[in-house]
Amino acid sequence: MSTDIVLRVDLDAPPEAVFAAALDWERQGEWMLGTRVRVVAGDGRSVGSEVAATTGIGPLGVTDTMRVTAWDPPRRCEVVHTGRIVRGSAVFAVEPRGRGSTFIWSEHLDLPLGAVGRLGFRVVRPAFTWGLARSLNSFAEFARNYPR
Repeated sequence: MSTDIVLRVDLDAPPEAVFAAALDWERQGEWMLGTRVRVVAGDGRSVGSEVAATTGIGPLGVTDTMRVTAWDPPRRCEVVHTGRIVRGSAVFAVEPRGRGSTFIWSEHLDLPLGAVGRLGFRVVRPAFTWGLARSLNSFAEFARNYPR
C-alpha cells in the first residue's frame, strides 16, 4: 500500500533561485521542521548522489536515506527513499509563475507493515502533512533570503 502527498508554495523568486535554495541539502534543516540533512555520497547535485535526513527530537528520530535519480535544474530533482522505514520516492519541482515560481514537494510513500502501517499512517497523516506544510512556509522565507 502506498500514499501520495503533494504540497506547493508560491514564491516571488525565479526558478533558478528557488531550485538552488530547495536543493541546498546541508541547509534544509534551516527550514525543514526538526530535520538535519547531509550529503553522504557524491556531490549532492547529480544523479547517484545520496543524502540522509534525520527527523526527530533528541534520541527519538528516523533517518531517511535517499538517492538522487533525476537532476534537472532548475526544474526538478527526484529521489528514491532507500531506508528500512521510509520507502518510496519524492519529487522537488519548480514551475515558473509569472515573475515568480511555484515549489512543489511530492512524496509517494510505500507504507510498511500492511494493514497496521495503513492504520498508523491514517493516525499520523494530519501531523505529518501539517509538518510538511509548516516547513514549506518556512522555506518561502528561507528562499526569499537565499543568496543569489
